[in-house]
Formats: sequence, C-alpha cells, structure tokens
Amino acid sequence: MMVSGLQGMIAVERMCGLAGVSRSGYYRYWQASSPRREEAGLRDAIQRLALANPHYGYRRIAVLLGREAWHVNHKRVLRLMREDNLLCLRRAAFVPMTTNSRHGWRIVPNLARGLELADIDQLWVADITYVHLAEEFAYLAVVLDAFSRKVIGWALAIHLRAELAIEALDQAIAVRRPAPGSIIHHSDRGVQYACAEYAARLAAHDIQPSMSRVGNPYDNAKAERFMRTLKEEEADGRAYRDIDDARNRIGEFIDAVYNKQRLHSAIDYQSPDEYEAGLMRLRREAPAAIAETENCY
Repeated sequence: MMVSGLQGMIAVERMCGLAGVSRSGYYRYWQASSPRREEAGLRDAIQRLALANPHYGYRRIAVLLGREAWHVNHKRVLRLMREDNLLCLRRAAFVPMTTNSRHGWRIVPNLARGLELADIDQLWVADITYVHLAEEFAYLAVVLDAFSRKVIGWALAIHLRAELAIEALDQAIAVRRPAPGSIIHHSDRGVQYACAEYAARLAAHDIQPSMSRVGNPYDNAKAERFMRTLKEEEADGRAYRDIDDARNRIGEFIDAVYNKQRLHSAIDYQSPDEYEAGLMRLRREAPAAIAETENCY
C-alpha cells in the first residue's frame, strides 16, 4: 500500500479515496504494518483534537477519533494523553450567591426526583449563575431540556429580578411550544422561581412546577452541570467588556458550540442538536416501520 508514503501532503480521506480504500481499513493496515508510525499519527490526531477542544477529556477525544475512523479504545487514548500532558486541568471556581431561598413564597414539592424520562419536553430544568463584566456582575438564567441537555431558553441581565428568569422561560416556551400539561419545570427554591409572577407564567401554560430539596444541589444536577461547562469552556474566569459583549459571546457558545457541537456522555456522546435530530428521525420512521410490519400479516 503506497498511501502512507503520501501522508502529510494530502488529507487522509482524499488519499484513501484515490487508493480506493476506506479510512478505517487504512488505519488498521497502518497499525499492523508500521505500529510506530501509526502511533505517531495517532498522537498527532489526539493533539490536534485536544487543542481544538481543550476542555474535552479522554473519553470525548476517543469518540472524536472514532468519527475520524481511528480504531482506538479510550484506555489507549488516556495513556497517550497522559504521556503527552494533554489531560485538561480544572480550576476551582469562585461562586457568588445567586439563590435567595429565604422568602415567603410557596415552595412546591420535588417532582423530578426519580422521574424516568423517555422523551424531550417532559422535564425542563432552570438555574441562574453569574458572569464577570469589566466593572460589575451580570446574571444568566437558563432553561434546559433534561432529556437532551439542550439549552432551550436563556437570558442575561445585570439584575436578579424575576423578569430575568421569566425571559428565559418565555424563550423556551416560544421555541418548544409544549402541549398543555406535558411538562414539569424544575428549579431551586430561589425567589425568582417561587414568586407569584413566575408561578403565574407556569400556570398560564399548564406547566407543573417542581423545586429542589433545601440545601441539595444534586436535585438540579443537569442545570448545575451546564453552568459548570459554561464557566470552564466559555467564561473561564474572563471579564466580558460589557453586557452586550457577554450576551453575544455567551449566545454564540450556547447556539453554535454547546447545542450543536459539544458531546455529552449521557446522550451517547452526541451533541444536544444531534440527539434531538435522531429522535425526530425515529419518530418519522416509526409509523412506516409499523405499517411495514402490519403488511407482513
């Protein structure tokens, strides 16, 4: 096979096309015939992917390698990333208080605990965090679909009033247009979610409220995990120039990176958009498959 001699001059995919072989077959042949060269090529691919995705761990890098037709398990990827000092390092983040649960509004029970999800738009989770501006803090409210992990509503402002959370909720409702009575909305016990204005908005769309137990962040773990991802992969301790700068850059991260590109282990190492697109395909194909089965009898 002469393909390996051209590597570095022409893209692997193009070389394989010219030679009439598959990329996966090429990589298997390479590993068997020239293991040292294959490992050098694999290290190069890992470094390229790790530098392009600096917050991905070895499991997500292994998935990306698989998408490029490399046949390599995550244990080998871990070893090579450790040897090449490519494992991402995480810093502890300072978290100011964004939740005020000392208020007189009604606290509702936790309906999300133990809930088994089978589809999107069954459980939405909401949370609020802070981001640094040059001279002050801004606050980000988000609503996620708990099944697909997709951010379906968000809002950013320099205040923590209820309208911040309501704006994110209104965006989620406008995007998803849920059927009445189909959704549970889960949040912490913060005043923004417990107040009359927010409760009224949920009731107007027949969305059932749910709240975490006191002092238990694990009850809203999916929303908390998104906030951690945002801090590590977008904000990363930086101060945005102003509210408009923060809104533009965070919006770009949510829409173009997190929803469209970021791989999630909980949804088979797909992005939220990929996962939801797959669900939609299954819905379209299911009636045809049922009809085909019925025609067999």
